[in-house]
Amino acid sequence: MKQLYTRWGERLDSEHILQEYPRPILIRNTDYTILNGEWEYTFTENSERPVEYDGKILVPFSPECILSGVARQLKPEEYLWYRKEILFERWNVKTERRHMLLHFGAVDQMCKVFVNDTLVTEHIGGYLPFSADITDYICEGKNELVVMVQDDSDTSYHARGKQKLESGGMFYTAQSGIWQSVWLEEVSDKWVKHIDTRIKKYVEKERSEGCLETVKIEIYVESNKINEKIPVEIEIRFPEIYSDSGSNLTETESFLQRLPEVMMTVQGKTNSWIEVEIPNPKCWNCEKPYLYYMHVTMQGYRPGNVCVDEVESYFAIRRFEIKNDRHNIPRMYLNGKEHFQKGVLDQGYWPDGLYTGPSDEALIFDIREMKRMGFNMVRKHIKIEPERWYYHCDRLGMIVWQDMVNGGERYHHWFVTYLANVMSWPGLTMKDNHSRLLSRQNQDGRNEFVREVKETIKLLKNHPSICTWVIFNEGWGQFETKKITDMVRNLDPGSMIDSASGWFDQGTGDFQSVHNYFFPLKVKPEKIRAAVLSEYGGFTFGVEGHVASEKKYGYGSYKTVSKYKKAYEQLEDKVIHLKEEGLCGCVYTQWSDIEDEINGIYTYDRKINKLEKDVSDVR
Repeated sequence: MKQLYTRWGERLDSEHILQEYPRPILIRNTDYTILNGEWEYTFTENSERPVEYDGKILVPFSPECILSGVARQLKPEEYLWYRKEILFERWNVKTERRHMLLHFGAVDQMCKVFVNDTLVTEHIGGYLPFSADITDYICEGKNELVVMVQDDSDTSYHARGKQKLESGGMFYTAQSGIWQSVWLEEVSDKWVKHIDTRIKKYVEKERSEGCLETVKIEIYVESNKINEKIPVEIEIRFPEIYSDSGSNLTETESFLQRLPEVMMTVQGKTNSWIEVEIPNPKCWNCEKPYLYYMHVTMQGYRPGNVCVDEVESYFAIRRFEIKNDRHNIPRMYLNGKEHFQKGVLDQGYWPDGLYTGPSDEALIFDIREMKRMGFNMVRKHIKIEPERWYYHCDRLGMIVWQDMVNGGERYHHWFVTYLANVMSWPGLTMKDNHSRLLSRQNQDGRNEFVREVKETIKLLKNHPSICTWVIFNEGWGQFETKKITDMVRNLDPGSMIDSASGWFDQGTGDFQSVHNYFFPLKVKPEKIRAAVLSEYGGFTFGVEGHVASEKKYGYGSYKTVSKYKKAYEQLEDKVIHLKEEGLCGCVYTQWSDIEDEINGIYTYDRKINKLEKDVSDVR
């Protein structure tokens, strides 16, 4: 692969890597420390603790990517070790009654975490965050943090997305290790762990702008102990649209300092729902992404109800649903108005950081550019991003279809990719109980997938931008589709579900979801589910000097930029006509080139927009 850098990777400051607060939907303004930056690393052939380390690695960039400074693949039979020294000043937990939490955004794929030679936690799953209370294991002065990582990649049933040890075509360089921010957070002996919000009731009288007169919000505050009832006070501020004012405004905290006045104050207790009635609400949509910020104070049981924890969070009022239009065609609606979702497939890969965007500014760039190009929805393809990415979608007004990360045994691509593609044109399908063909024979793998679906929904469902959960993609690791769909519906009744994107439709979920790269575009609406073209396009055009591979993979190759643009425009015209026939949403493949795939609107390095840049015709 040719080494390509984004503009953000080129000016990377190794001493200030991804320093933004990692969890914008639950901000605690107490002491926190971002641990991104230089760590020691080494590779070993066994799980024995290393005595020496090979060199320095820039966390949170995986060792396979060039920004890490390592550029070496972790193999399934190897172990990757990280080491960092942490200094705690004046730390005395007995007198301070404080706790120290260690947070990992994501570590791929299995890891064990040691503090001062003691195992404090271990985790399986390369895409979800986890934490450890390390209070009892640290001391004043120097402390040692060690992380051991193993990654089976595509040799096991664990979730892996588009990673493959032998990359090529639609599969990309496998990555491993720490790839999201690591940070320390100091909290009280009682702290808010999670806030859940849900819309309980709309009054059905619609306003001219498509929102509703009155809405009831239920807020659930989870403390660090299950079922503990602690008094809380919630200040809800008047809604406001986050304005960029021409700058990047990557710091969440700078916005919180200039929030509007308090609209109302409510009281309740932790680990229980607190009902709030919002009169004349301002609804979140793509043009006006109104957010309601709130300040949550947990008072505790100390004398005088002294505050023991304070957090900032936010929610939005919006409703996604499917209703029949006046022609009795199922359509998508947002806040009571028909809403066509024009989307783009985004795999979240970067040439210099692989899974890790080189900066917060880079994440914002992609979302802004998508909106400027006319997209109001992005399908995050079988990858989970850091929470800051979802926050930027929330505040900028970008709808998100979130894929679950696929897993399973080694795929039979002759079947789930090639034969299934042919079967999809006449609408042929099959039941999802063929576990061998769909690579889901391992019961532990099935259980792990279900557990990670639950964790993904809990992590992300409070982000207003989340519209749709995509459970399975093109049959990869598919099983018990209806049962899992029902589970997802119960976990998040306010979102929609694409149960089987592409093919092997089991007749469940909210969408008749079709992928079409090779055949004439068509739509045949059903009576209940909305018709979506959940993948199409994929036109290839390589810009000299901005491609990572000599190989070319995509759907429909064009040698000149003028022919590429013309083909794209003609395809979009066909989609517009399909809207009249019942198409409710579409997802163009894809946002950027990735390694062999040169079918992006943007080049892999995000330097050239192929549909706009005056690129000289190349052959």
